[in-house]
Amino acid sequence: MAILCLNSHVAYGYVGNDAAGFCLRRLGVEAWQVDSVVLSNHPGYGACTGRVTPAVEMTALLDGMERRGVFGGCRGVLAGYLGAAEQAAVVRDAFTRVRAANPHALRVLDPVMGDHEPGLYVKRDTATAIVETLVPAADVITPNAFELGEITGIEVTGVDAALAASRTVLERGPSIVLTTSIPDGEDRIDLLAVAQNEAWVLSVAKLRFEVAPNGAGDALAGLFAGHLVQGRPLAEALQRSANAVHAVLEATYASGRRELALIAAQDAITQTPERFPVRALRRSR
Repeated sequence: MAILCLNSHVAYGYVGNDAAGFCLRRLGVEAWQVDSVVLSNHPGYGACTGRVTPAVEMTALLDGMERRGVFGGCRGVLAGYLGAAEQAAVVRDAFTRVRAANPHALRVLDPVMGDHEPGLYVKRDTATAIVETLVPAADVITPNAFELGEITGIEVTGVDAALAASRTVLERGPSIVLTTSIPDGEDRIDLLAVAQNEAWVLSVAKLRFEVAPNGAGDALAGLFAGHLVQGRPLAEALQRSANAVHAVLEATYASGRRELALIAAQDAITQTPERFPVRALRRSR
């Protein structure tokens, strides 16, 4: 069982493919990585070295994999951070190739564009390409609250707004929307998973980092995709993914480090704590 992962790579740290790929492998799912950028570290540190992978190079990697005849055994595609707008066409091509080889392959998009405090941290043309080219082509999207607002034009201030925005996304093509980082008072953050006939919410305790670590969304997208391709129901995929990532974040907070404590807390991926339950919100129209 394998998932093709198109996302960022850093030499130091755990974001992008280095977070999602690790989580998938701990679940027992192979992660075939195609890197959209190759950087020394996450740019959130203020400086980094490396480069954006040319779209033609990413396509060449897909060509080589396709010649091996392996896409038929691929259970899904997980796309995350893009370094340039032209890479959106490469991701859509990957969706098409894998789905042609395996009609049941799941197309998962983590539409990495920004967050509430920094705003957009990709170029506007890249954000536009994600919204216009990739969202309609995906089966599952995993935005944070800010990104869901960018996709729909609806300001996501709580679960009700996230539910309304998610329903508009379902009309564009995706069948599942998982939204993270939904505000819920001073001490909680909500996650909401919405499909055509079900909606599930999970609330976790907010951890007050001095500098929030990067990569939690990448890890969550990897876990959620992995659980779905392994056949778990939506509610269970949400509960397992959210609880595992929160356990990693707690370990990160305790360590006092900025990078995710994925190695130290990796057992939470397979022996997931059941601290935060899911509850049915109500039936989605």
